[in-house]
Amino acid sequence: MKNLLLTKGFFPQTLLRPTVDYILRTQLPDGCIPWFVGGKADPWDHIEAAMGLTIGGELSAARRAYTWLAKQQLPDGSWWANYAGNDALDKNHRETNFIAYIATGIWHYFLVSGDEVFLAEQFPVVKNAIEFVLRYQSPSGEIYWAVAEDGSAKKDALVTASSSIYKSLECAILCAQKLGQDAKAWRTAYLRLGNSLRYHPECFDRTWEPKTRFSMDWFYPILTGVISGKAAQQRIDEKWKTFVETNVGCRCVSDEPWVTVAESCELTLALLAAGEHAKAVNLFSWLYQFLDSDGGYWTGYNFRDQVIWPREKTTWTAGAILLAADALTRHTAAANLFLQSGLASTPDELPLTTEH
Repeated sequence: MKNLLLTKGFFPQTLLRPTVDYILRTQLPDGCIPWFVGGKADPWDHIEAAMGLTIGGELSAARRAYTWLAKQQLPDGSWWANYAGNDALDKNHRETNFIAYIATGIWHYFLVSGDEVFLAEQFPVVKNAIEFVLRYQSPSGEIYWAVAEDGSAKKDALVTASSSIYKSLECAILCAQKLGQDAKAWRTAYLRLGNSLRYHPECFDRTWEPKTRFSMDWFYPILTGVISGKAAQQRIDEKWKTFVETNVGCRCVSDEPWVTVAESCELTLALLAAGEHAKAVNLFSWLYQFLDSDGGYWTGYNFRDQVIWPREKTTWTAGAILLAADALTRHTAAANLFLQSGLASTPDELPLTTEH
């Protein structure tokens, strides 16, 4: 088995360049980054791939990706769940964490490039997206996971999705602060959401079975800064053996013999955020075996049957590889984005309204 051990200050440009090129080859002329050639695109995964381009130094391509997304933004600030080129594939719902993620992508681009002009150009897109999402924050702080075509909320919340929005709100606030824009209302929403995630699990998974069998529910609160320090390390220890398959990666769900490369990369980031550096280095090193000759990484692997599944190499998986490699090596100025909060500390517990 080939392993790839990364350390601070040693970003393997030659090794990772084909992965950057894989995203570039898949990107359409208008800037859209589908999952793979001929595949669909969705806002969240499009942004993940764009962040990979940014880390790879392909700033022009990354700007085209964000410009394409800006052109697709609906008048209310949202995006549809999936696209084929410029056409929406699914108008049944719009996922709030997909919509908020633009703030994370734009702030990431600014950290790497220092391009305040582009930040200012894209801030209205970020603002409109965040304002849309916050319309669906419940009185108790959690954010409803999706919005129907008619604008009505699908009134339940997911730990993983709300955790992702928590990081996106942080990034939106940082964008606003950099540009001298008022973000007080966003800060209040951020605190309320963090309070709900930390102290009120009853606000989530109210109308369906709990999602605790999914690994992302385990590590996303750490990845996004909801949980940190000793509490984060304890959370890692509690389910490490449940979700991590030695020499393979992180399971998607606890009861299936299937690991995904992207979730393994995100867990690598969460481990770094929790101060578990050795575990992060080892976990990421196992993923090199899933690199294909064209620079793409296979999405997942069934270790019981020892088969690649599905037989696809997604651009967002490539983006996740580059994000994790950046964090491990401290290659760019955005390397710490998922490892620590960029906001000054504030009291994190607020009164809870129990109405949903």
